Amino acid sequence: MSVAKVTEITASSSVSFEDALKQGIARADKTLKNVEGAWVQEQKVIVKGGEIVEYRVNMKVTFVLND
Repeated sequence: MSVAKVTEITASSSVSFEDALKQGIARADKTLKNVEGAWVQEQKVIVKGGEIVEYRVNMKVTFVLND
């Protein structure tokens, strides 16, 4: 039997939503062991001067706890 935990993470990128997601997962994987997946809860952009300057994703990351 496995027990999993979920933590919420916000990540950002000046490139794209996909890049923000990849950076967030990579950072979570440095701290959390057994990362199994993520659910993207929200996406938003930061706009300055009529241009998108930052892409942000809010995600819930699932990881399995060690026995």
